[in-house]
Amino acid sequence: MKLATVVVLILVALVGLLWFWLFIAGLGLDIHLHDIPFGKQTPEQHLQKDLQSFFPGTSAEASPGFAVLIKKDGKIVFEKGYGVRELRTKTAIDARTNFRLASFTKQFTAMAIMLLVHDGKLRYDQSLTELFPEFPAYGKTVTVRNLLSHTGGLPDYEELMDAVEKTRGPIWSPEKQIQDAEVLQLLERESRGKFAPGTKWEYSNSGYVVLGLIVAKVSGESFGEFLHERVFAPLKMDHTLVFEKGKNEIANRAFGHSKKESTFVESDQSSTSATQGDGGVYSNMEDLSKWDDALRNHTLLSEKEFAPAIAPAKLPPGAEAKLAEDVPESLRGSANAYGFGWFLNLQDPHPLMWHYGDTMGFKTAIFRYTHDNVTVIVLCNRTDLDQGALSLKAAQLFLSTR
Repeated sequence: MKLATVVVLILVALVGLLWFWLFIAGLGLDIHLHDIPFGKQTPEQHLQKDLQSFFPGTSAEASPGFAVLIKKDGKIVFEKGYGVRELRTKTAIDARTNFRLASFTKQFTAMAIMLLVHDGKLRYDQSLTELFPEFPAYGKTVTVRNLLSHTGGLPDYEELMDAVEKTRGPIWSPEKQIQDAEVLQLLERESRGKFAPGTKWEYSNSGYVVLGLIVAKVSGESFGEFLHERVFAPLKMDHTLVFEKGKNEIANRAFGHSKKESTFVESDQSSTSATQGDGGVYSNMEDLSKWDDALRNHTLLSEKEFAPAIAPAKLPPGAEAKLAEDVPESLRGSANAYGFGWFLNLQDPHPLMWHYGDTMGFKTAIFRYTHDNVTVIVLCNRTDLDQGALSLKAAQLFLSTR
């Protein structure tokens, strides 16, 4: 074979290879997919295929969707957005798209409380009546620790809202949302809690709304200002905030959606969407990666100071544990214990601290496998997905490679 012919064949092969890679890049399949070798399917490639199965259909790119972040040994190994953040402009979801975190927020609320304890301004054994002297007698035995661990027995504020509206007619709506101060007023009208503090475990949004109010009262700042000053700004989480309608704006905002028959409708706000400590934070993958780093490196609190957050709440033998109704079915078997703002599975072969969020139009989850040094975060702006199943699928793949 002549040298010229060989050169031509080599050039054709190189052009073909270049075209192939340009074609793959043009598909926009990933934000980060690292170290993909020829002839071998990596965990990232497996995951790409598996996640796509959660998001079927030819119109998927124009539908509400989700974002996934996976970190291993502190490094991002997979980060991808699926679908759009809202249906008006159909702007694609990416690493800077801000989602409402819902109950994912509780870990930030717990951190705020722990920072105030660190400052010497608050104690875990302080009671509600010490902090709010006007609170009724049943608050004398409800401590800050009880509120953090969901063992306080406070009445459910949404049930109290329903009871009030049954007698007085509609009061709250997506346009006129209940505020934290009103939640406290509802709790103060009651004469008793649901159970004696420390005798049962029952997931409590009321408790975390009150914790947000405690942060504001003790610090002398609003809950959002305190989190910004002590958590978000130091960690350079520049696009994370406690949303207050009419007071601040969310850049690159994802709007929540629900599926109605075969189409999606925007379902972004409800009558309870303005409460803060239980679910009011918005954030994105870029910022939450920084949060994960801070937890890993003990940036905000020392390992010893953070230890109570991952210590399961102590209960009497045989005590009842009642999960929230919106815990994803895929995660109900994993909700075995709770610390401060974290569900805990510390006895598993892969010890885990995690939390979920579920609210009007949004589903979220964070899984931190502490011994494996694997973190998975999933943020959805549609309610027909199981964020737990998505997270477990991603985590299992990376755990199996260790």
